[in-house]
Amino acid sequence: MTAPSIQHNPKQNKEVTPLELFFDLAFVFAVSQLSHHLLEHLSWRGAAETLVLLLAVFTVWFTTSWTATMIPVDEPRTRRMVLTVMLLGLFMNASIPAAFTTSGWAFVIPFLLIHLGRTVWTLVNAPDTVFREHYFRTLTWLIATSPLWIAGAIVSPEARLLWWGVAAGIDLIGRWLAHPIPGRWLHSENVGFAGGHMLERCQLFLIIALGETVLTTGTAIAAAPMTLMTVVTGTAALAGTVALWALGFGRAGRFVLQYVEETSDPVRASRHAGNVLLVMVAGLIAVAVANEEVITHPHEYSSIILSVLFCGGPILFLLAQGWYYSHMLQVWPRMHLIGSAALLLAGLVAMAVPLYVTLILVGGILTTLAIIDRP
Repeated sequence: MTAPSIQHNPKQNKEVTPLELFFDLAFVFAVSQLSHHLLEHLSWRGAAETLVLLLAVFTVWFTTSWTATMIPVDEPRTRRMVLTVMLLGLFMNASIPAAFTTSGWAFVIPFLLIHLGRTVWTLVNAPDTVFREHYFRTLTWLIATSPLWIAGAIVSPEARLLWWGVAAGIDLIGRWLAHPIPGRWLHSENVGFAGGHMLERCQLFLIIALGETVLTTGTAIAAAPMTLMTVVTGTAALAGTVALWALGFGRAGRFVLQYVEETSDPVRASRHAGNVLLVMVAGLIAVAVANEEVITHPHEYSSIILSVLFCGGPILFLLAQGWYYSHMLQVWPRMHLIGSAALLLAGLVAMAVPLYVTLILVGGILTTLAIIDRP
């Protein structure tokens, strides 16, 4: 399939509207729910459950935000669609804590209503042939995975992770590859799309995840006795979060925004920005949970799962950003690789020292990277 010659116009990148910010509030709630789910189920299974739920929740946010960028949210039909998704999403997100116990249907029903309903709506309202054909393929993928989500709600809670994990994995692959079917792929070069607007939407979601890290840290400080150790661990946790914010919105953020606004394929650039954002948000949820555990139990020694959260979370953040640098901007992400190697060593050290030492070490590594990354 050959895309029509539609030149990308940077002026299409309108400011984020109040409705889009309002829509994001439902997903502030979702990220908080995911963090608490992982904190309450701090195990490999709990981490896998949280990942599956994150994949589903993020897909709802990203695809709805994408549609509202493609068909501007200031149009009445788009406003109605966004508010409908927000309502269903609120109930979906509220069911996260019990999704793998008693509320499988409470999660799946709004999830599928959103996905199938919004995709059909977009197919009907798509602005050109390229997007209409793309959303036809997207609907084909969703129809194929919907039985897996339904089967997961039917089976026992113990077997649900397998069914939903397969469904979420297929959905992820579909979104990463732009939902191809044999002989039909998305060819998006020179297709008009407000890539700068979508990138700003992604940055706002990153702020949501960073905000949850700050909120979790503050909650842990409030619940702990106000001792010198609480001051030290709280400061180190915030320093690490500030460093991640600086890495996400400093020089890297400006380079990516410039690239997305100038490229001849803003669809591809924005699509991969969303894929990278998912990994970065997963890393921030891991950081939020690790911070709370350290502030609450600073003198304890780390478990393997906690060490993975401690150092693996920032590694995910750095490697995802570095992948976008190398794959899209053609820039070798040396700092990201060196930082990831340093964090990996910190993870090995974490098993032999108290939690507060690891927190200070990780915070120091991230702060050093943020200082190096300053323009």
